[in-house]
Formats: sequence, structure tokens, C-alpha cells
Amino acid sequence: MAEIEFKTGPMTGRRLALAGENYTMGRKSGLDLTFDDSACSGEHAALRLINGAWNLVDLGSSNGTWLNEEKISSSALSTGDLVQIGGTSFVFHAAGAPAGSEPPPLASSDELALVEKMRVHTERIRREVGKIIVGQLDVLEQILMCILANGHALLIGLPGMAKTLTVRTIAQVLNLKFKRVQFTPDLMPGDIIGTDVLETNQRTGEKEFRFIRGPIFCNLLLADEINRTPPKTQAALLEAMQEKMVTAGNTSYKLEEPFFVLATQNPIEQEGTYPLPEAQLDRFMFNIWVDYPLPHEEEEILRATTGGARLEPKPVLTQADVLQLQAVVRKVPVSDHVIKYVTRLVGATRPQSEGAPQVTKTYVSTGAGPRAGQYLILAAKAMAILEGRIHVSCADIRRAAPPVLRHRILTNFAADSEGLTPLSIVKKLLEEVPEPGAEAYAAAK
Repeated sequence: MAEIEFKTGPMTGRRLALAGENYTMGRKSGLDLTFDDSACSGEHAALRLINGAWNLVDLGSSNGTWLNEEKISSSALSTGDLVQIGGTSFVFHAAGAPAGSEPPPLASSDELALVEKMRVHTERIRREVGKIIVGQLDVLEQILMCILANGHALLIGLPGMAKTLTVRTIAQVLNLKFKRVQFTPDLMPGDIIGTDVLETNQRTGEKEFRFIRGPIFCNLLLADEINRTPPKTQAALLEAMQEKMVTAGNTSYKLEEPFFVLATQNPIEQEGTYPLPEAQLDRFMFNIWVDYPLPHEEEEILRATTGGARLEPKPVLTQADVLQLQAVVRKVPVSDHVIKYVTRLVGATRPQSEGAPQVTKTYVSTGAGPRAGQYLILAAKAMAILEGRIHVSCADIRRAAPPVLRHRILTNFAADSEGLTPLSIVKKLLEEVPEPGAEAYAAAK
């Protein structure tokens, strides 16, 4: 059973086993956990067991609930997380995790059962999405990988490829709070984040500011045609994508977990657009290309969209399921062999690297950074979970490489003159970069 170990406050040094399913904490007497701590609110926060995973929820406290030094409203807990409530802090340990240990490997029967069940869930998700979206199975798989790996995705495709409808349908099937923002040249950051409004307090008659939350306060935000708005507004997403919080004035607001940004972009529209800077492109885990449907798929699209009533997709997972799966993805073990292969592959994209392939030295001006390697491993882990596996292979890395690397490689004039794209270079690197042999491990010793 899960435990909490108190580090500061009146209960310093004590350990408490969480035998129940709900613990309300605060200074008020009669609660499940009462702290003699003047910095705590009466009813400050709660620990709740939801679908087998412990969650920390703030109950409207005056000075906030902090998880790993970040203010939160609600969040799932993992082993080693530090929770601070007023002057009291404790470390959370999941079931069977000893004090001071790292997050345990994927080994519990519940987690193994969840992974096995995910194979069935994946098929159900495909069926439910397939009621609305015909084909595009690779696009669906890559979006699901991003969601399980807690990443963000940029969907690029011609108009009419159902990019917006795909994202909306996935939000329905995963039972996530969905918001769509149409990015236009006159869109302002406050239209996304929210703004402070001056109001009169009906009780006191005094003027005061109240923050009106923008559409970014959701689980799945669709940034439609993100390249049609100026960089000032595009940058409003950076903090949310990286830190899962937004800042308005002098106050920061934690976004509810899970939180994802799926952005769409038209590749042929040039006039009146603002291409995303490389620093912002790097925030997107995947660059997903939405291609034309196959002939038989297009026939089915025409038949379904010009006929009678269409089927309605049903939810397959819940928010709590998604959070639990994200935690499981992090626990999937990765061998040194796979990590060495990822290091080689990412290093091969950098023309200044020693031993870089000739194709890189000739056609690449800037290669991928360390974030590419992180995303390759997380994507491979997510792919394994979607298929009901608990191991990652180099084949998984190769499948994840195109959407992870295509927007992180900048080509030079020589590549442009010969019609070589970043994707074609990635494919050449996958052919040329071998998996590590025994000599790599001998050198490490």
C-alpha cells in the first residue's frame, strides 16, 4: 500500500500508510489528517485514490498546494513526489516503494494488467475514431503516442484533410475537455490565456480584479492554423507547453493534467502567415504529416459524408486512465542497447559531430538537440504500451524517428537545390546508422 513520509512540519519523521481511498488534510479538527500548522488552511488539500492511482487535489487553500515546488490544482502522484501544504511537506511512495527509492520499474500485477488491457483499448479507440475518420491510422497512432508520452504534436496537411475533426474525435474518445482556438492575424495572447477584468465586489462595494480563464484551461487544446497568427501570440503557448502553467500579470496558474496542445498548419499557404520559430517547433514532440487518403478510403469518405446521419463515437478511456497510462509509460524499461542507438542516431544528424555520415555533412546545416533523443525514447515507450508490450526495441525507435526528427533537422542550400527534404535525410540516416555492436559496450568498460 502507498505511504507518505513527512519531511517538515509537526509530523516530521513519521510515515503513514494510505489504507483508505480519500484523505482530507488541513488545520481543521476532525479531518483525516489534521496538522497543527498555522500556515495550513482549514481544509487545505486531499489525497484521492482514482482508478488505482493516487491524486493530489487542492481544496481552495489560501496559499496553495505545491507538488515538486510547483503550485497545482490537481495532479497524479508518482513515487518520490514532494508535496508541500503550508509548513508541512511529505514525500509520496507508491505501493511497495521503499523510502528514498527511485520510481519502481514496471512490475506490479496491476500495471502489467493495464498494459495488457491497453492492447484491447487501442483497438477500441481505432474503431470509435473510425466511425468519424476514415483511414489515417498512422496519424491516429502518432497522436495517441504523443498523448501517452505527455507531449504535443503539430499536424501539417492540406485543407480538407479532417485535421480538426480528427483532434475533436480523439478528445471525445479519450473523454478529455476539448477547446479549439482559431488562430488569426488579430488574435492576442489574452484571447488564449485569459485576462484580468475589473469588477465591483457585490459584498464590499470595492473594485477588484478577477481573472477570466481563457480556452487554454482544458485538457486538449487545438491550435487551428497556428502559423496564421503573429509570433507574439504563438509564444503565448510556450509556457503552457513546457511548464503546464500560464502567467497572467503577477500570478501563475497551473493547468489541469493531462494537458496537450495539438496544432494544425497548412503547408502551402504562404501569404499572411508567420512560420513557427525553430525554438517553438522543438517544443512539439511530433511533426505529423496528414496525407491524401487512399482511393478506396476516399470512396468511403464520399459515401459517408454525403449520406444520412453519422455514428457517434463513444468514450473508451477517462482522464484518470490517461494519467495512469502516462505514469506507466515512464516506468517501461529501456536497455542500454536502445539508449546507445538513440544517441548514435541523434548524433548522426549533427554535421559537426565526429563520425557524422556524409549525407549529414553535405546536406544538413543544423542537427537535432538532446530533446530529440528524449522524445524518441518516450515515443518508443508509448508505442510499446499501445501494443500491450513492456519492452522497447530499436525497431520502435526507427518507427518514431520520422515524426520526431523531421522538424529538428535544418537543411542547407545543397539539399534544397537537389530537392532533399529533412524527411528524406532521416530515412537515409535510418539506413546508414547501425545498431551498436559488442565493441560499443567493450569501449564503455
